[in-house]
Amino acid sequence: MEQIKTSHFFACLDRLRLIQRWSLMRNIERENLAEHSLQVAFVGHALALIKNRFYGAQLNAERIAVMAMYHDTSEIFTGDLPTPIKYFNDEITHAYKQIETAAELHLISLLPEELQTDFLPYLDSHYFSDEEKHIVKQADLICAYIKVKFELENGNQEFRSAKVRLENLMDQWRSPEMDYFLQVFVPSFGKSIDEITL
Repeated sequence: MEQIKTSHFFACLDRLRLIQRWSLMRNIERENLAEHSLQVAFVGHALALIKNRFYGAQLNAERIAVMAMYHDTSEIFTGDLPTPIKYFNDEITHAYKQIETAAELHLISLLPEELQTDFLPYLDSHYFSDEEKHIVKQADLICAYIKVKFELENGNQEFRSAKVRLENLMDQWRSPEMDYFLQVFVPSFGKSIDEITL
């Protein structure tokens, strides 16, 4: 019987919980990349369903959810580079995108060879349609907005400029499904458990 080779793929994914988001800012509540990825998967799945139901799309919502789960996995190797650095100029942004692509491919290479083609469509951004990328990006922005909203509502003014930056970005990525989510679901964030369950 052939010896089964050990894969480090899921041990690497486990490291997502060790990577703190918003690391250069004071946080009332810390957020790690594993938590963020799950929330983006929830929101991305919902955005796809909303777009299908109300706006005539035919997206695979489950695929979007899985893509969103993996959307920041390159940061296992790169860390969470703060946004002001990542987008400081076009040269840095382009170089960082190349690093992210190399990190995605390295993570895939950690899988058993027989499984690599099964994971590629969810981990390698070259396999994503523009519409799928758009939905995952919108979900990512909405989740960042929810975090910023929470911090500000709890008195952390450190997030004031992040809110302005996010609102500008959200305007660039705006869509009917995004507006629907923001109007229907986001107002409940920040309410007490009694307010949202009773």
